Amino acid sequence: MYRATRKPVDTSESSAERDAGTGTDSPAAQAPPRRGRRRWAMDTRPLRIPAYRRLWSSTIVTAVGSQLTAVAVPKQIYDITHSSAWVGYAGLAGLVPMVVFALWGGAVADTVDRRKLLLVTNSGIAVTSVLFWTQAVTGLHSVVVLMLLLAVQQAFFGLNSPARTASIARLVPAEQLAAAGALGSTVMQTGLVAGPLLAGALIPVIGLPELYLIDALALCVTVWAVFRLPALPPLGDGPARRAGVREIAAGFRYIFGHKVLLLSFLADIVAMVFGMPRALFPQLAAQTYGSYGEGLALGVLFAGIPVGAVLGGLFSGVFSRARRHGWMVIGAVVGWGVAVAGFGLSGNLWLAVAFLAAAGVADMVSMVFRGAILLSAATDEMRGRMQGVFTVVVAGGPRLADVLHGTAGSAFGPRAAVAGGGALVVAVMLGLAAAVPALRRYRI
Repeated sequence: MYRATRKPVDTSESSAERDAGTGTDSPAAQAPPRRGRRRWAMDTRPLRIPAYRRLWSSTIVTAVGSQLTAVAVPKQIYDITHSSAWVGYAGLAGLVPMVVFALWGGAVADTVDRRKLLLVTNSGIAVTSVLFWTQAVTGLHSVVVLMLLLAVQQAFFGLNSPARTASIARLVPAEQLAAAGALGSTVMQTGLVAGPLLAGALIPVIGLPELYLIDALALCVTVWAVFRLPALPPLGDGPARRAGVREIAAGFRYIFGHKVLLLSFLADIVAMVFGMPRALFPQLAAQTYGSYGEGLALGVLFAGIPVGAVLGGLFSGVFSRARRHGWMVIGAVVGWGVAVAGFGLSGNLWLAVAFLAAAGVADMVSMVFRGAILLSAATDEMRGRMQGVFTVVVAGGPRLADVLHGTAGSAFGPRAAVAGGGALVVAVMLGLAAAVPALRRYRI
């Protein structure tokens, strides 16, 4: 049976990490179980650990700030070109370097002090935000410059993300990884909701350039929080390794050699590629829910999944203490597929949004436990590379879904494409769970 245990990483912590309260003998690890209604609320035990609390607090600031830039860049490109095609090209310009540098960044994170890597990459992202502000405030009006800056920013993000997530397993006990994942994911999903709303309210008041400046200032808070983390060098006394193609290839061999890790990636690919219907939201808003007002329908459809994910995070106490992580992933992906199929079959807008919110809850559960599996089942020397692949899967899956659902929606109609995709998620996930018992058996 696959069972996660405390790795040597947890018993060979530095004195700085022990002082930060990362050991299993800390009050955070020994806190008594919650009872009654508190069991339903978000599990905040990881926040009692100072080092994790610093990392998480910085996420609160940047989750909203990054969304200001995410809104400002396509808005500025559209203002310059008056072309949605150029907005799409900009998305591709950001995706390619993010994928390449996420894979390389995972290998780098396994060979260097992750705290130093986070300092360098967060500083790089902050500098690009300042450059975004500079080109906007000077009235440069160059799409090429915007796309180059976006590519550089996403490259830094690709380097940053694996190290950031891989560091969590060095800061909190194994039994709190799911709770830490729920805390981080809830903040990010809240940013997806609040950031665009705030950007839309601020642009008419302070103008577009200042959104970039706010993001840059928020990233300064992140740099300071990371500076106060303990050192996170590679563990063990083996020879120093260099991050290159060989190390990246070793990461993929490691995934294929550990079925529970492979299944965790496949679960997300199945859910997102077959079941993410966002490409059909505009068509559904215009044709199926047009009587409610196309603008209103489009807005609430896009908000449905993030709002559900936030609600799932706020009440994550009900699942964050689960030990059968494999079954939680299987159940969450199946629940996602059922909710998406229900959304496709709904002719009423508010019922459709309720199904999307339910899908968001399921996505939050899946995200939390897939993340916990990656951190607990992989050795510390491989965690960076696992998170690099995770970043690529999370970013690439929905984009493949856009192509698949857009094509299927044109061929069979949007509601049939969505409902069929949801049913396919359920069938494929149950098939994988039946064929490969490793995920079913995995527990912590």
